[in-house]
Amino acid sequence: MGQVFDKRLAMLYEAWQNSPEGMLLDRLSTDLIIRLIQPKRGHRVLDIGCGTGNHLLLFCRLGLDVTGLDASPYMVDTARSRLGHKACLKIGRAEELPFDDNEFDLSTLILTLEFLDDPLAALREAGRVTKDIIFLGVLNSLSFGYIGNKLNALFRNSIFREVHSFTLWELKGLVKKAYGNVPMEWGSARTLPFLSNHYAKSIERSSLVQSYPYGTFLGLACKMTYTLKTKTLTVTERLKKGAESITGSPSF
Repeated sequence: MGQVFDKRLAMLYEAWQNSPEGMLLDRLSTDLIIRLIQPKRGHRVLDIGCGTGNHLLLFCRLGLDVTGLDASPYMVDTARSRLGHKACLKIGRAEELPFDDNEFDLSTLILTLEFLDDPLAALREAGRVTKDIIFLGVLNSLSFGYIGNKLNALFRNSIFREVHSFTLWELKGLVKKAYGNVPMEWGSARTLPFLSNHYAKSIERSSLVQSYPYGTFLGLACKMTYTLKTKTLTVTERLKKGAESITGSPSF
């Protein structure tokens, strides 16, 4: 089941999100998310591991039909207080989604896989309920930003003590195990943490920088594809010679 956020963990997570570095990463990753999923007004979206509702608010502003799910009752209650009736919110596990097959056009797992014991099971469930696109957003274990936060967590209380991060190649490997060779498009955000916020905003939004696989945030969009398999059945009974045709005349 993984890490279920209680109030203590939620406050640590929010403290990082509300820090200058966390807010910049959120703005840059939001640009990347929108570019990769290209959402259309009215699309049904499921945010798996929705937390306190940051991305639910984004999807509402984009005009999507929004549903959020989280294993933490505290997080869901907080999200509900922020969104009211703008989103359908449920408590549940990413590995056992309480939804029908192909119920959503789009599903997202943004900073969710890091806290699960079985990310592969969560991906397979997301594939079951999603018709078009699944977006994965994770922290990159090979990035300067992640390594710096992980080192800081050795000396102070931080959400980064609880995180299991990924590389781009690990993430692609999970996707291949879950869905096979589906089309994928990816990018990264916050590649140059040594730049000040003023310069980072313009430089990091370029497609060239986002194609560098060592940004703090990795985003990967998977296009769901479905194939039909036909099975050839062997004829087990020989046709009778001279059997009458539909018109009643003998067939030879």
